[in-house]
Amino acid sequence: SYTTDTKSKEENKKTIESLYSLSVDIKKIRRVKEWVLLQDVAYVKEIAGILREMGADETAVANILERCPEAILHTPEEINSQRALWQLVCQNEKQLIKLIEQFPESFFTTKYHQNQKANIMFFQELGLKNNIITRFLTSAPSIFYNPVEKNKNVVETLQRNYLNLGGSEANMKIWILKLLSQNPFILLNTSTTIQENLEFLQKNYFTDHEVLQLLSKLKGFIFQLNSATMQKSMLFSKNVFKCSDQELKQLVLKCPALLYYSVPVLEERLEGLLKEGISIAQIRETPMVLELTTQIVQYRIKKLSALGYDIKSGNLESLNGTKKDFEVTYGKIQSKKERPIFNPVAPIPIED
Repeated sequence: SYTTDTKSKEENKKTIESLYSLSVDIKKIRRVKEWVLLQDVAYVKEIAGILREMGADETAVANILERCPEAILHTPEEINSQRALWQLVCQNEKQLIKLIEQFPESFFTTKYHQNQKANIMFFQELGLKNNIITRFLTSAPSIFYNPVEKNKNVVETLQRNYLNLGGSEANMKIWILKLLSQNPFILLNTSTTIQENLEFLQKNYFTDHEVLQLLSKLKGFIFQLNSATMQKSMLFSKNVFKCSDQELKQLVLKCPALLYYSVPVLEERLEGLLKEGISIAQIRETPMVLELTTQIVQYRIKKLSALGYDIKSGNLESLNGTKKDFEVTYGKIQSKKERPIFNPVAPIPIED
């Protein structure tokens, strides 16, 4: 741990000079992490040297140290150990230096080195491809800080529940790898949370097959919820759509967002749709529209309206899907509008 008492200490002149010689923007560091410049010991030249060895040019070195100045407080031994660790999953040093440029903070967190190493080995044994593991290292580094036993425990809980819910042994590996690839943050949950959330769904009359269906659709986000918020969201949807428990269940299976989003989020999205003149009956018919933010809905309605498409009397399906899905739908409506109507029996106009 480094001291952050900026009043009693002066900047380390040697550190400043070394950074200056590397064309690092000192003002930027002062503004964001001045405490780094106050430390008695720093390894500016050594860390820059290691980065150059890996293939970083002068601009890249300066950029990395500006974005993550605390890199210079690590010993060369620590950084070389981290380098060897990341090389276990990187194709080559060219890919490694590119990742360090994009995600310096993830690379220079050396505190959990042993946990990181054990978790990389565990993920490889599990069957995750190296490119997925590098994605985890950069976008979800916190999952590597867990002791490997904790991550193993969560994976075992997921596997056990998958089989208990009727999943087959043959498909289990593919299922777990897909789930982790879609949402590695599942590993930050406890086995107890996972168990409780699955039990909540079963208590609400979802069959084992339907629970499995929801898990796949929700990409594991269900484990980041709790039964109290899910209960509130379901009750809100039941009141809004005036439906029975069985009908509500079908709506949730169609649109898991009704389970996943909190009441304030659902309320805001519902209001946004109603303001556009869309009816509750239309939303109930196509609840997936609630997965979209109010801004996205407004933008899509505006685009469709410009083509003369009336969303109030039409189907909400045209609003749904990803950006790519919508562009395809929009393109179809546009080409339909532009296509001239051809009457095969109309007489051909002949000039006199």
